Amino acid sequence: MYDAIIVGAGLSGLYALHRLRGLGLRVKVFEAAEGVGGTWHWNRYPGARCDVESVDYSYSFSPELEQEWDWTEKYPGQPEILAYLEHVADRFDLRRDILLGTRVVAARFDGGWHVTTETGERVGARYLVMATGCLSVPKPVEVDGLASFRGEWHHTGRWPHEGVDLTGRRVGVVGTGSSGIQAIPVIAEQAGHLTVFQRTPNFSLPAYNGPLAPETRRAVKAAYGLRRSLARQTHSGIPAEPAVQSALEVGHEERLARYQAGWERGSLVGILGAYTDLLIDRAANDTAAEFVRSKIRELVEDPADAESLSPRDHPFGAKRPCLDSGYFETFNRDDVTLVDVREDPIAEITATGLRTTGGSEYELDTLVFATGFDAMTGALTAVDIRGAHGRSLRETWEAGPRTYLGLAAAGFPNLFTVTGPGSPSVLSNMVVSIEQHVDWIADCLAFLEGRTIEATAAAQEAWTAHVREVGAATLYPAADSWYMGANVPGKPRVFMPYAGGVALYRRLCDEVAAKGYEGFAITG
Repeated sequence: MYDAIIVGAGLSGLYALHRLRGLGLRVKVFEAAEGVGGTWHWNRYPGARCDVESVDYSYSFSPELEQEWDWTEKYPGQPEILAYLEHVADRFDLRRDILLGTRVVAARFDGGWHVTTETGERVGARYLVMATGCLSVPKPVEVDGLASFRGEWHHTGRWPHEGVDLTGRRVGVVGTGSSGIQAIPVIAEQAGHLTVFQRTPNFSLPAYNGPLAPETRRAVKAAYGLRRSLARQTHSGIPAEPAVQSALEVGHEERLARYQAGWERGSLVGILGAYTDLLIDRAANDTAAEFVRSKIRELVEDPADAESLSPRDHPFGAKRPCLDSGYFETFNRDDVTLVDVREDPIAEITATGLRTTGGSEYELDTLVFATGFDAMTGALTAVDIRGAHGRSLRETWEAGPRTYLGLAAAGFPNLFTVTGPGSPSVLSNMVVSIEQHVDWIADCLAFLEGRTIEATAAAQEAWTAHVREVGAATLYPAADSWYMGANVPGKPRVFMPYAGGVALYRRLCDEVAAKGYEGFAITG
């Protein structure tokens, strides 16, 4: 019998193991993959990289780790992030408590948690921490005929570890979200011909990625404490000076200059953080959206392609903007074809490629599905989690997730979700949100000393209503996004993350703890 079981050995699970073990608890981590790293173990598609700067997308809990690790690029690629996480696992001797290649399929509460693995093994623990990630369950391919395809096909979220040789091949990429936008320029360099099947165009900004100069690394390390503190005080968890003006308060030329500076910064918040009202006022947002569309028209030579690549169905930032390295310029290549499948939808996969409803046939050797994830709830509902009364989390969330603080759910005692729905999570720098959640959970377990804790139904309802009220005050619900569950057929349309920002959210969580874990029932 363990004190705590952690499911997942990515960024959340590794830090949770380190913190809980530091409390003297007996902890076991179960990880389905054959290695640590979570999303950075699985996502090895061409061009996979982070959209938060390396020096910020990293742990802050160990000053020694901060000083000894040298990031090589502004935005680290998947191999470098995975190497970092493997270093963390070794440096803090975490592997001895991690069981790899072991998928948890069920967990039931009966005074304590009883976890069942895919092989039928049952293990017990007082507390269960689900560190399963927000973007870890790839969305199934929803196109008819895939079984008949005679070529190779791959999902970006489950890319073969040995890589895929696309040299000279006719490649089709389905999807132009973040994974597609990162992969498409790299695949275009390799393929004989690339056809991109786009349903929804996405806003994307240049990353201006490149090597980190030694003097930049030294300057960051010298001021890491201040940088981390600033990140925790922001809305997004990315260090930046807060905006102080409305976009509609200033003249056109001043606004353009501010947007241009944000564009050249190469950051998720470079433009979105320029003014106070870009995510709450449609007229203000339109000024930023049109600026980005003007850049797309500058970058893409063919006017029809430029228009197809210009988002007009959702506000700028209502879907997480992408950072790219030459994405729009890729469509200027003679060996790249853009197909707008909103105008001419995909009908089926055939033995030799893909056919649209309009009758167009595309012969392909390799298909790449960059079709995203069952975000935020998919990894939690994939496990048959049953609470104190036998009801499953999957059933409880049929109309959409309901949590208290994104950390706990009524009816599920001693269960904690790291960056669960109802917390800032995917609207933020995930590492900042992960560390805040894990620290809160660790402090809570130290306070409990083995007692049982459960979110009250009243606190959960109040928090869920607050999350939805805050979300409704923004432009986020105006987009059919994975924030809303809109990318998964049959999933409830509910805005899942908390849009109040990481600084406010941290303060609210700290207040709950300071009041003896207000909104929780503690027994035993």
